Amino acid sequence: MEYIIEYKDENMNSTEENIYEMYFDGCSKGNPGLSGAGCVIYKNGEEIWSNSYFVDENATNNVAEYYGLIKGLEKAIEMKIISLVVKGDSQLIIRQMQGEYQVKTKSMIKLHNDAKELEIKFKNITYEHIYRKYNKRADQLSNGGLSKIKNV
Repeated sequence: MEYIIEYKDENMNSTEENIYEMYFDGCSKGNPGLSGAGCVIYKNGEEIWSNSYFVDENATNNVAEYYGLIKGLEKAIEMKIISLVVKGDSQLIIRQMQGEYQVKTKSMIKLHNDAKELEIKFKNITYEHIYRKYNKRADQLSNGGLSKIKNV
């Protein structure tokens, strides 16, 4: 599926087509256990930003996944991206963000609500579940987060 996102560049006074995609992932060694998250933003297929995060010493994989999603959304907002395609290999998180699945776990309700609050800051946002083999960069970043000190 192809996404064309149009926006008005105030400096150039012209319409340009750009596709912004954000991939996210989370990992937990032990589930719950030592956990990390990662996210990467692409503009027209080229990586323009990425980061790894240490999540917690005792978090589940799903909590780490939400952490990666939230950090990616925050960065996209900071970058003034108004239309975004979000991709992740966690079917649970994607379906919860799409409203297809309920959030029942206490540890994830606040994270889900935080992500939904960020979501409203976009003019257009869509979520796509992808297979793990298409999420390698975000997976690499989430594992890299295991060696980082938690950012406060």
